[in-house]
Amino acid sequence: MEQIQDWEMYAKEYTQKFIDFLPDLLAAIFMLLIGLWIIRIIVKYIRKIADSRGYDPALENFIVSLINWGLKILLFVVVISQLGIETTSLVAAIGAAGLAIGLALQGSLSNFAGGVLIIMLKPFKLGDWIEAQGVSGSVVEISLFYTKLNTFGNQRVVIPNGELSNDNITNYSHNETRRENLTFGISYDNDIKKAKEVLQNLVNEQKDIVEDPAPQILVGELGDNSVNLLVRYFAPNSVFWDIHWYMIEEGKIRLEAAGMTIPYPQRDVYIYDQTKMNGTVEKESKPTIES
Repeated sequence: MEQIQDWEMYAKEYTQKFIDFLPDLLAAIFMLLIGLWIIRIIVKYIRKIADSRGYDPALENFIVSLINWGLKILLFVVVISQLGIETTSLVAAIGAAGLAIGLALQGSLSNFAGGVLIIMLKPFKLGDWIEAQGVSGSVVEISLFYTKLNTFGNQRVVIPNGELSNDNITNYSHNETRRENLTFGISYDNDIKKAKEVLQNLVNEQKDIVEDPAPQILVGELGDNSVNLLVRYFAPNSVFWDIHWYMIEEGKIRLEAAGMTIPYPQRDVYIYDQTKMNGTVEKESKPTIES
């Protein structure tokens, strides 16, 4: 009988406590539902503004995600406070856990910081052709931790943002045009002015080559075996490589058609006859040409 009376006493006590606690619980649940609904509206509104202003997709996702999680953490603290739980110790515990996690994930945090810098400073964007960390390719994805490239050979390269943000980055797509610097070697016996005229006519025929700054045909070097002519011009990124390959092939064809000689490297090779005759060593010189 005493045990039954004890159970009845406990039941009455905790039932009364639950009844007393019920308004706070209902208020916390109501606050949680309303808070999540408001956060969803705020995030949707921010995303709409970012879309209307043409923000970079990576920057937009980062901002929306940051605001979303920040508001949810704030809502969680408010709801816990409404339930009567002391938030000071909870915040201290979260801070200690965050410190431990931060020490364990130093590399990931470095990548995260690098991702934030890349998204904010925008050294490149989706679709740009860049060169960094010894590889080059087209940017297909920028996340908070990694940047993904597609190389010329259609391989996927994943670069940690921590290393990428601290390295030199060459962005070939940032400017609308790029400068080319081709070299054509001709013989010392050829007419330099005629060769320059042939190359100038070839450049003038390419309608996509930029007129300002004007293309240049220069004598770049008096080499060991050839006079090297430089062909310098600016071309749009969209047709840069098409012009590059065409100029190399057509330049050789037209120089040869104009009677120009593209020389091979030459060396004099001496052959020594080690056969001893009368105490002397005979020497035979045979100049040869090697390519």
